[in-house]
Amino acid sequence: MISISLAIAFSIFIFFFAIFGYLNVPFWVWSIYFVLALLVFHTSIWILIIFSVAIAGLNIPLIRQNLITHSIMRAIRISGVLPTISETEKAAIEAGTVWIEGEFFTGAPNLKRLMNEPYPKLSPEIQAFLDGPVEQVCRMATDWEIYRHKDLPPEVWNYLKQERFFGMMIPKEYGGLGFSNLAYSATMVKLASRSFIHTATVGVTNSLGPAKLLLSYGTQAQKEYYLPRLARGDDIPCFALTEPQAGSDAASITSCGVVFRAGNGKLYLRLNFRKRYITLGAIATLIGLAIKLHDPDQLLGKGKDVGITCILVPANTPGVVLGKRHDPMGVPFYNSPIEGRDVIVPIDQIIGGIEQAGQGWKMLMQTLAAGRGISFPATCTGIAKFVTRVTSAYATVRRQFGLSIGRFEGIEAPLARIASLTYLLEAARLYTCAAVDRGERPPVVSAIAKYHFTELSRQLINDGMDILGGFGICRGPRNLLANIYIATPIPITVEGSNILTRSLMIFGQGAIRCHPYLYQEIEALNSGDTVAFDRVFWPHLGLIFRNGVRAILLNLSRGRLACPPVRGATAIYYRKLAWAAATFACLADLVLLTFGGTLKRRETLTGRFADVLSWMYLIMATLRRFEAEGRHPDDLPLVHWSTQYAFAQIQQALEGIFANVSIPVLGAILRGPVAWWWRLNPIGTSPSDILGHHIARNIQIPGDIRDRLTNGIYLPAHSDEALGRLEKAFQLSIEAENVLKLIKNASQTGQLPQSKPESLIDAALEAGVITAEAAQLVQEAERIRTDAIQVDTFTLEEYQRDQLIPVNLAAIG
Repeated sequence: MISISLAIAFSIFIFFFAIFGYLNVPFWVWSIYFVLALLVFHTSIWILIIFSVAIAGLNIPLIRQNLITHSIMRAIRISGVLPTISETEKAAIEAGTVWIEGEFFTGAPNLKRLMNEPYPKLSPEIQAFLDGPVEQVCRMATDWEIYRHKDLPPEVWNYLKQERFFGMMIPKEYGGLGFSNLAYSATMVKLASRSFIHTATVGVTNSLGPAKLLLSYGTQAQKEYYLPRLARGDDIPCFALTEPQAGSDAASITSCGVVFRAGNGKLYLRLNFRKRYITLGAIATLIGLAIKLHDPDQLLGKGKDVGITCILVPANTPGVVLGKRHDPMGVPFYNSPIEGRDVIVPIDQIIGGIEQAGQGWKMLMQTLAAGRGISFPATCTGIAKFVTRVTSAYATVRRQFGLSIGRFEGIEAPLARIASLTYLLEAARLYTCAAVDRGERPPVVSAIAKYHFTELSRQLINDGMDILGGFGICRGPRNLLANIYIATPIPITVEGSNILTRSLMIFGQGAIRCHPYLYQEIEALNSGDTVAFDRVFWPHLGLIFRNGVRAILLNLSRGRLACPPVRGATAIYYRKLAWAAATFACLADLVLLTFGGTLKRRETLTGRFADVLSWMYLIMATLRRFEAEGRHPDDLPLVHWSTQYAFAQIQQALEGIFANVSIPVLGAILRGPVAWWWRLNPIGTSPSDILGHHIARNIQIPGDIRDRLTNGIYLPAHSDEALGRLEKAFQLSIEAENVLKLIKNASQTGQLPQSKPESLIDAALEAGVITAEAAQLVQEAERIRTDAIQVDTFTLEEYQRDQLIPVNLAAIG
């Protein structure tokens, strides 16, 4: 009887232990709970007294700080696990704001709030700009023409200036268009679907040129002079940061400026610099320049080594050397080296004036945070939509063995991947735009966007090239993907290489920036502030315990203990998201506490944590889009595929973490029973072939699903261009398919001979199976289809010339 009572009591103890841990109740509740538990289990009075005194001490801050917290701080300093943070890292960590990524680090994200984040829509004014000037820019030159001439045509340059494309983000009061980030992003999506050169040219002037820095930090005089000139295109800007010895490591910048007083009593800067990889550098008239500023006579009152500083340098200043170009993958956008030898500029050319001297790295980090989150997603989403449009049409038009190749399962798999990930990318683009327009400047989300948008678009382009086969690799005006394929490594590399972005920025710096307690703990430890450390350390321990309990319970219940903010088919994904977040936060704290400052050097491990965090963000964006767009039933297969794919990536990343955490005891547990259990009880598996088949078939049918998925890109209205020709062949092929089905049925029933339907057109017309109009439709569809799948050919003489002139293929077929 006693044993049964104890068993019941123990069961109740465990039940409340799990509930309290899951809910993260305050420490005083735990104190009462443990005291009551000791009473229930008839613990010795002396043990009860000692335990009560100890609990009371822990609940009184003054006692806890002096007896326990201070000793913990000393032990952490002695152990050497405290991470060291350089000034450049500090600036990067403190840049911008923490948005929903911080929710995932808590282990218990508020899914209802995340699901109700604002969802943006384009205004009629912006839609008119997209349908007018942006459409016109796209009509003015094909991608092939731009590549042939290795530049945008002069009339395109003039039109871009005339319509203020270079001043989209500059307020109207300074002569710009005053666009929101959403409007700018929508413009870039459409331009990207026409030519990478458009986005490289327009993008740098709006996202990483001096205009951005002037808007945020410039003096009023600088704004009034330069912003109208930049908006009109009177000045072409560039920003010069990267050097031969300083890429991602800005602290290694060797370009320098020295403050000196001239004979007229005024202060000047003597600049010497050597920069490379500078977009628009060769034609820039205004250079934004990052240098290390030295003030040997301390004329600025900021010490001798002032630090990284951003300066405006007119390109016609004596000593500035321009005119050379790099050749990035043969893609003809302006990318150039820039040099300066004893360049003299007034002190007021420092962006923001003397007050901002030495603040350059912080300024750049703030600016880059928004640029990475807007420009790259827009460009990559435009490319993804374009690839979706091209491959879905080509897979229908191109036939092998009497069938459209899109009917083969080997083609259906990449088609489904292309369509579903395009849906996901558009969701994340809009989700991020809404946040930035609302005032958020999330550097971690921007790093996630930069890495995953460029990597996923690379994957989709590769899939597209596989589907197009020979049609994709033979360059010429008929080719639709080769130039994008060639340009793909460029966004992978620029503004922080993807390897660095994944391994360092997303999680390495992101963990410090976004964790609810970690950065405050580091600052308190560095300053020796016991009270401040005590204020965050103990809640941090409680968070670790809470997330451990949540991770276990959500794993065992497969997320069913979580309360999703919606009902229906997508509720399971919200539950899994809660499960993933708890697991991520628990493991993150374990490795942070174990490895301390050495964690940032374990880049393969931090990269896997970055993958988990990234895919949780992309899942949330996808689910938000589905809700915001009215839970459209046609979109549900795309949501299922992309979300299941994302959870499969999380599963893979977590298995990699379990297998590679080299911590005594804990590592053995993670590699052993935990890893086996995760394989038996996975959080995600790859989407099914049946789901992929359904999606592939849907996008090979003209209509609403395909049009909404590729909305916002440039579509030529006539069949003289490659995509227009392919679209017409696609439409006619589908219409002719119904006629061919009638002929096939007649052949099977004996009305017509047994043969391929295409060869029975005349017989079917004579037998009355089809009408003359239907016969003409099939013949026209076949003629257009045959023309659409042709590739360009050149004579040897034409091929050897710099500017290729293709053979006229109109009569072929």
